[in-house]
Amino acid sequence: MSVVRVNAITVPEGAGDELAARFAARAGAVDDADGFEGFELLRPSDGRRTWLVVTRWRDPAAFEAWVASPAFAHGHRGAGGAEGDAPPVAVSSELWSYDVVDLPPRP
Repeated sequence: MSVVRVNAITVPEGAGDELAARFAARAGAVDDADGFEGFELLRPSDGRRTWLVVTRWRDPAAFEAWVASPAFAHGHRGAGGAEGDAPPVAVSSELWSYDVVDLPPRP
């Protein structure tokens, strides 16, 4: 059964483009992680300031292995490079966890 992990990231007004650019700069970094099934970056279209980073994984262990990996640390060290000199773009973030429900086929 697949699991979904959602990182809900609240950004200041006007900072969404920078958030998107930072994700674009590391696009594909997670693609080869064992158990990774998909990624989406969702921009709010209703006046909210919370963006959603939606990832899908084979199981919780696959997600946990990714978070513990050097590749994850590298991608989250700071947008300014090794020195991490770029200021954070997020005001806050929260991790939400979901299991994908396997529904019976429709008749």
